[in-house]
Amino acid sequence: MTGTLREIRLALPSKGLLAAPALELLDQAGLHVHHPNPRQYEATIPNLPGVCVLFQRPGDVVVSVRDGSVDFGITGGDVLAEKCGSPVPVAHRRSRGANGHILTIHPALGFGQCTLNVIVPEAWEQVNCMADLKALQSKWDRPLRVATKFPVQAEAFFRQQGLDEVEFISAEGTLEIAPIIGYADLITDLVSTGTTLRDNRLKRLGDGEVLASQGCLIANRASLKSNPTALGIARTLLEFIVAYLRARDNVSIFANMRGDSPEAIAERMFGEKVIRGLQGPTMSPVITHQGEKWYAAHLVVRKDQLAQAIAELRSVGGSGVVVSPVSYIFEEEPAEYRNMLAQLED
Repeated sequence: MTGTLREIRLALPSKGLLAAPALELLDQAGLHVHHPNPRQYEATIPNLPGVCVLFQRPGDVVVSVRDGSVDFGITGGDVLAEKCGSPVPVAHRRSRGANGHILTIHPALGFGQCTLNVIVPEAWEQVNCMADLKALQSKWDRPLRVATKFPVQAEAFFRQQGLDEVEFISAEGTLEIAPIIGYADLITDLVSTGTTLRDNRLKRLGDGEVLASQGCLIANRASLKSNPTALGIARTLLEFIVAYLRARDNVSIFANMRGDSPEAIAERMFGEKVIRGLQGPTMSPVITHQGEKWYAAHLVVRKDQLAQAIAELRSVGGSGVVVSPVSYIFEEEPAEYRNMLAQLED
């Protein structure tokens, strides 16, 4: 049971593709996990006193958060969807997990991106979409055999496609070998780059994406509702993670601008596409030896707009442009936190 007397627990993936990126995300967000002994399954976050970090397999993270033995967890959206039994992609779901116990408080942490796909042998040249697969099934006198690590998600998807004569074979380990050795006709599996599929002469069906997944932050609903400490930790986690994720795709620009007034300079900048900003630049006076009127303009732009921003600054008289990385961008209150509070009221 979740109570207010014990420490707050955060479960992180202990192995697999999510383990290292989860630690890196927290570290970059200013929430470094102190784990001096890799053999131990507990750690701390010095900037979050009273929080105990536990390391578990991604599937166990979901179970622990669901039963309340852990307050928060980082896991994959694919595992969460499978354990919660919902066929709807996690990133587009507002449900609270199985029995209403789990809240997805941040569905897109920016790592572990992959898709769960229906995959068939390349030799099936006439099968390129789910309709083709259905036509193939109608010609057979036995069910299609599908090997999968996600039977709940796979079965729901196949039923949505009108494919009912299907035998799902739960499997662990490498699935790509299943069609080759004959214990399954096709598979549903996670795909990130597709290289392994090509190496094993397999292909994805064009409309066979079951769900899209990436790392997500989940929480126990009862803990958030009954424990003010847990609610405060949730806000801190979201504040820093969201501020970091928002900042990492942006850069900070300082430029010297000559003009009669900040308003006159800003007016020139408002005529441009990128450097006009949402509300406008920040201006501060530059003290010069000659007494000329110079101002320093500060603005934040996306990294992919940097070249255009510099060109626009030069076109309106900017010089001495300095570009710096942005560590965090804090808003008044993260939208993810407001969404979490709204879900708690459901």
